[in-house]
Amino acid sequence: MTASKPPALDADLEAGLKRLKLAAMRRLAPELLLTARTQRWRPEELLRTLVEAEVAARDASNIANRRKAAGFPVAKTLDEFDLSASSIPKATFDYLASLEWIRAPENLALVGPAGTGKSHLLVALGTAAVEAGHRVRYFTAAELVEALYRGLADNSVGRLIGQTLRHDLIIIDEIGFAPLDDTAAQLLFRLVAAAYERRSLAISSHWPFDQWGRFMPEHTTAVSLLDRLLHHAHVVVTSGDSYRMREARTAKGAPINTS
Repeated sequence: MTASKPPALDADLEAGLKRLKLAAMRRLAPELLLTARTQRWRPEELLRTLVEAEVAARDASNIANRRKAAGFPVAKTLDEFDLSASSIPKATFDYLASLEWIRAPENLALVGPAGTGKSHLLVALGTAAVEAGHRVRYFTAAELVEALYRGLADNSVGRLIGQTLRHDLIIIDEIGFAPLDDTAAQLLFRLVAAAYERRSLAISSHWPFDQWGRFMPEHTTAVSLLDRLLHHAHVVVTSGDSYRMREARTAKGAPINTS
């Protein structure tokens, strides 16, 4: 015996819900109306169920849109982060996962060798921030500098920085992976200075701060940038073997050198 097919909504109701852009209500209402009749729901129960469905659908859509706008290169979550294989203390990880530092707003600086979880953690924190309702934008340092250079060329760099600062969290990954010329360093400083005490910046670099002069041409620019970046910042130093190298050796059956 097949279940009764829910009757279609009256045309005026269908049109009204469509005009009000209540897509979830419009999709679920026929079935829920049938259920409400057969189970003798109170009117409030039906209305509450429809409203909750619409709110949940809009929340999910907003999260998906914010995630897409963030520009994450891969999907990473905090649940996937292997804290047992990381040098990051659990108390530090738990505080970062609370996202209180974004609401402050404070900065986050992850410094350590390649493969020690910096990018994973940045993307995972960004994903958690998106799901919590924050606006997030992810860049590699190279992508950000390239975008700022384009803005400089067409005289839109100020507008680009303004658009970037609309986000609650700005992630700049892989700082120092490639050397910066004087113009690039000045543009990066301009963004960091504009975000100072207004937005949270989260950055990663394999260079300790006292060696940033190795990829920035002017010592003064490096000092000024770090002064603003590290004020109100949480600095987390990662260490250990590269996750990727460890996985590669494990896949080949080679012993892992933990010395």
